[in-house]
Amino acid sequence: MEYRIATIDDIEELMNIRFEMLRIVNDLKEDQDFSDELVAYSRRYFIDGNQETCLAFDNGAAVGCASISYIEVMPTFSHPTGKRAHLMNVYTKEEYRRQGIARKMVEILIDKTKRKGVTEISLDATESGRPLYESLGFKSSDECMVMNVLD
Repeated sequence: MEYRIATIDDIEELMNIRFEMLRIVNDLKEDQDFSDELVAYSRRYFIDGNQETCLAFDNGAAVGCASISYIEVMPTFSHPTGKRAHLMNVYTKEEYRRQGIARKMVEILIDKTKRKGVTEISLDATESGRPLYESLGFKSSDECMVMNVLD
């Protein structure tokens, strides 16, 4: 298994595996099309956004992905750098699951965040992903409230 941080040269593999993940996580049909807007903004974010994505390859084919988006907010006492991150899109193709691939990708991204001075990593966990994240040290939090501004 080869692990690496995606570059512009990986954009097609990255887009393909992300949309595969979105279909599965959202219980969509395999041939589900996505809006031109979602595709364009996703592509732009992967190319220009403040993020890193780790890809796992088996014989040159992407079999897993995990992304981390970097966020900078006003520094606080508990977060003196103001640098935070949000882990998302952690996905491994079904036939590759339970082999430590997701763990390895997330560990690579955690290491990257530490070197950037990030003081907090957040994520939205599925029930199936929760045991992995807990084993890596993530804890549930009651500190955050959210508002969907599109409602």
